[in-house]
Amino acid sequence: MKDVLKKIKDPYLLFQIERVSSFHGYLSTGAFIGIQMLNIAKRVLAADPGEQLYVTCETFSCLPDPFQILAGCTIGNNKLRVKDHGKMAVLVNKKAPDGQKLVRSIRIVLDPEKTSKYPRLHEWYMKTGKVPHEEAISVLIDVRESVYSYEIMDIELPEKPEKSIALCDKCGESFVRKNGGALCLSCMEKIGVLKE
Repeated sequence: MKDVLKKIKDPYLLFQIERVSSFHGYLSTGAFIGIQMLNIAKRVLAADPGEQLYVTCETFSCLPDPFQILAGCTIGNNKLRVKDHGKMAVLVNKKAPDGQKLVRSIRIVLDPEKTSKYPRLHEWYMKTGKVPHEEAISVLIDVRESVYSYEIMDIELPEKPEKSIALCDKCGESFVRKNGGALCLSCMEKIGVLKE
């Protein structure tokens, strides 16, 4: 991997790679894609350094890690959501000003029509061949952002539900009650009201 990374002359990108590799355990192709997607989003949305971002990743695999370590988007601070659609795609937005319901967002996807121009990267992406991370990342370094498609859109922010702490009528444990429910989610699943 060291020989592949020698192709990178941007010291900030190398810094990002070092941070993500340390956090993720190694530099996977999906984590490198996440770094590229984060950089696209920050540029297109004109995000200032340190400005709060919110991201929805469409896969659990590797892609969320750069957003966690480089942008501070975590599940715990509600700035990272994962909707596991199995897609190499993200939706990113900045914090909306108070009282504003619409916020400018960007959805970025690794585009299979564009990756098809680079056979080994496309084999990695479509899982039609065994392509090492070093080889796929090398192609991504060379082609830069040309394999991504993105769409800028305004999305409506959901209303925050009223919540309070309550005791479940069935199990007696405390839970965060949203919109007046009397049972915790675990008990609702057990009695078949909710499916996992």
